[in-house]
Amino acid sequence: MAETDQVDDGYGLKLAELFGKHTCKIEKYSVIDKKPIRSRLFEVGGCQWYILVYPEGCDVSGFLSLFLCVGNYDQLLPGWSHLAQFTMSVVNKNPKRSKFSDTLHQFCKKEHDWGWKKFMELPRLQDGFIDEFNSLTITAQVQVIRERVDRPFRCLDNDYRRELVRVYLPNVELIFRRFVQEKRSKLEKLMEDKARWTSLGAFWSGMDQDSRRGMSREKMNVILTGVVKCFFIKKEVTSTLVMDSLYSALKNLEGQPQNKKAPRMLEAKELPAPVVSVDKDMFVLDDYVLLLLERAVLEPMPPKDERGPQNRIKAGNNGEEFDKEESYEHDEMHLTELGRRVVEICALFHIFSKIEVAHQEAIVLKMQEELIREEEEAGVGSKGGQKKLNQKNRTKPKRNK
Repeated sequence: MAETDQVDDGYGLKLAELFGKHTCKIEKYSVIDKKPIRSRLFEVGGCQWYILVYPEGCDVSGFLSLFLCVGNYDQLLPGWSHLAQFTMSVVNKNPKRSKFSDTLHQFCKKEHDWGWKKFMELPRLQDGFIDEFNSLTITAQVQVIRERVDRPFRCLDNDYRRELVRVYLPNVELIFRRFVQEKRSKLEKLMEDKARWTSLGAFWSGMDQDSRRGMSREKMNVILTGVVKCFFIKKEVTSTLVMDSLYSALKNLEGQPQNKKAPRMLEAKELPAPVVSVDKDMFVLDDYVLLLLERAVLEPMPPKDERGPQNRIKAGNNGEEFDKEESYEHDEMHLTELGRRVVEICALFHIFSKIEVAHQEAIVLKMQEELIREEEEAGVGSKGGQKKLNQKNRTKPKRNK
């Protein structure tokens, strides 16, 4: 069954129902009354929405203001909220010059509308945005997000995801690279401490096989909860793409197929062997944990993508369409590989932290045992010396006259 056919847990909505598009066409734009204009209602994610347009600006002058609003907010139950990512655009005669803006917002009773007061300057509308029929066309793409706290999740419509990848790939790549580099730096400092590193190696080698096996694994939800908490920031528009990329990376580690409409899985020959393996609901490291740590530090990251954001609008001829598809698959594979490095180093760091704690406890225990032994030896020596001293100081009894 394709993932888009599956029911979203707890909400009874299919994934396809969490995304929608709507177009608002304002006719006779140059002669209309400049009061706020509402589009008709449209439904996405079980909620009604509408586009709100201020032709001469909302609390500002000289700008077109655009907002996305919850249509029936006053009829919803107390405490309602909808997390949504949306893209507003004003369409140009030349599609490549259309004006886009994206944002991510938690809609609620106090903030049931969200958008841009300064979406674009009014004089720019004359530069191809008002068509030959004196109409202005505004579109909205709305993706309602059903987030999970226990693991990365797929939350973007496939076509919408493609648009976001073309724009935000450099941002997501930077987020992943910075995180991995930060973790690597900590491991490098540990390895530079030769005495500590040697002690860790001796401790790990001295453990029995069962103990090593138990310590070198952890439940996935324990680690993945931390991953989501670290990377899913509701005010960051790139968070949904980050989660999607980590989701694809996790599926790759698990060896599970993704939905039929998603890009193809990365083949094993295209990636180095995983640092971390998955066994049912556990992340597992092999027996050579210290070697895995060294590999995590030394293994080069995927080459940086230097192409920059691509145009969102698809080209018209078949050859360019094919190039766009190839480019998107390349981008998707690139993000999946980066995401896999993030998941692996998170699992590696978490499991290794348990080993470090056990190592420190073993050091403390050994120090305590040595201290007790020294005290016992000192105590035995003190008693023996006192006995000899007592014998020496003992006076002979006086003879009776």
